[in-house]
Amino acid sequence: MAAKIAYDDVEVGTELPAQSFPVTRATLVQYAGASGDFNPIHWNERFAKEVGLPDVIAHGMFTMAEAIRVVTDWAGDPGAVVEYGVRFTKPVVVPNDDQGATIEVSAKVAAKLDDQTVRVDLLAKSAGQKVLGMSRAVVRLA
Repeated sequence: MAAKIAYDDVEVGTELPAQSFPVTRATLVQYAGASGDFNPIHWNERFAKEVGLPDVIAHGMFTMAEAIRVVTDWAGDPGAVVEYGVRFTKPVVVPNDDQGATIEVSAKVAAKLDDQTVRVDLLAKSAGQKVLGMSRAVVRLA
């Protein structure tokens, strides 16, 4: 596969379609099994609170992976992402209810670079708070 978006068709400021990603306790258990990260802060409410967290929190790498989906869906090819990095600023707190939490992600093209690449800046929030900082991806376009 290759990126479906043409470099020449993109301008600085181009907004990618925003997306929201639900996160429940079941999601965290599934991710723990797939990743092998069974840290109790991600599934044991009592333990999470004992170590000073407000409740169970989503895995940082899970949050990071959900956020980049906005970029890969837009580009049309996950392999088009050549660089991606974030700073974890706030945890995604996942209550033990029927709704869980939501990660809301928006993104825009911040710079056109060399070699058919663009830098995309992402904004990821949960419960009104920014959960990823300096969230940036470099994407090779068609």
